Amino acid sequence: MAKRRLKLILSYDGAAYHGWQRQPGLPTIQQTVETAVARLCNTCAEVVGSSRTDAGVHALGQVAHFDIDTPVPTANFTKALNNLLPHDIAILTAEDAPGDFDAISDTKTKLYRYMIYTAPVRPVMDIRYCWHRPGDLDAHAMNRAAKLLLGKKDFKSFATASDTRQSSIRTITHCSVMKEESWIYIDIAADGFLYNMVRNITGTPTEIGRGRWQPEMITEILKAKDRSAAGPITPPQGLTLLRIQY
Repeated sequence: MAKRRLKLILSYDGAAYHGWQRQPGLPTIQQTVETAVARLCNTCAEVVGSSRTDAGVHALGQVAHFDIDTPVPTANFTKALNNLLPHDIAILTAEDAPGDFDAISDTKTKLYRYMIYTAPVRPVMDIRYCWHRPGDLDAHAMNRAAKLLLGKKDFKSFATASDTRQSSIRTITHCSVMKEESWIYIDIAADGFLYNMVRNITGTPTEIGRGRWQPEMITEILKAKDRSAAGPITPPQGLTLLRIQY
């Protein structure tokens, strides 16, 4: 039987994992899914994820592909893999994909959401999925700053210093800050992200929201092309990959 390519959409709670990418001796999403595929199909396959989410980061719409030679019908993969996976990882859909489909290179945009809870007492039912930062934040000022990030720009100031990719130019297609009672939601969509870029970006509007900087400081930070010019990185548990478009 010839190999076929399958496309998965999956969600996971990243709290117990060291990110997506396989790492020796550490629990990761990729390794856990690959182990389930191997048990189901009695053969190994590399599961390639579109986004290499960091340790502790969650996903509602991660996309992955893998090549497999197995008699297991595609229609059975979702239920069968979910029976083999731990409770904090779920396959939402599994479908046949063209042989040249690539979960990474075919990506058009990725949408992330960062959640901040600002009330004095931590939200125990949601604490794994937000940054509890007590104290009011000016969401209007934060949203003004977010709009200055839109477009094709050099985001070197928001990349981890150790990021060695040749180009730090990316296009942010959507960036907004919303407030609902004690919750702050920061949504960011782009054609791609540098290492830790989303968490580095969300730290800067937070500094603006607490009054350290004016929204226009974003322009100066972008011009600096220096990580030390921007705000601090935010904790990983507040970040969720919502959706990937192809």
